[in-house]
Amino acid sequence: MAAPPQVRVGVGVFILKSTHESPANPSFLIGKRINSHGHGTFALPGGHLEFGESLEGCAAREVLEETGLVISHVKFLTATNDIMGSEGKHYVTMFVVGVREDEEQEAEVLEENKCEGWEWCRWSELVGMVEGDAKGESGGKKLFVPLVNLMRSRAGFVPSIA
Repeated sequence: MAAPPQVRVGVGVFILKSTHESPANPSFLIGKRINSHGHGTFALPGGHLEFGESLEGCAAREVLEETGLVISHVKFLTATNDIMGSEGKHYVTMFVVGVREDEEQEAEVLEENKCEGWEWCRWSELVGMVEGDAKGESGGKKLFVPLVNLMRSRAGFVPSIA
C-alpha cells in the first residue's frame, strides 16, 4: 500500500529592492515558474524547508541558490494553507521578507530548469493581478497558488521589514 501524501513546508521570500521601500507599495522580486507544479505562474523565490533548518536560514539559502542575492533583515510574516488538489500537492507556505544587501546587484536565473526569469514587481501590481484574475482579466500573468491564497486570506497585508 502506498504511503499517504505528505504535507510539505514551503518558504516564499519577499525580497525587497531596498530598505527604503514604500511601506504601502514596496517593490519585490517575482519569477515565472517552469517544469514544476505551478508551471507558468509567477512566484516568489523560495523552496522547501529542510530538516532542522530555520525559516530565516531556508529563506537566505533558497534566495542565494536561485538568484545569487544575499539578503538581510529576514523575518517571518505569515503563513497560508495551500491545497493544490489538481496537482496532488498540499503545502503550508511560510512567507518571509528580506532585503537584498547590495542594492546594485540584480537577480540572476541560477536554476534555469525552474525559473524563466526574475523581475521587480510593485505590491499594487500584485494586487491588480489577483483582482484581475478574479474577474477573468489577469492580463496574461497568473500567480502561484500560495500568493493568490495570501492575497485573498490576509486583507490589508503588505510585506514589510518594519
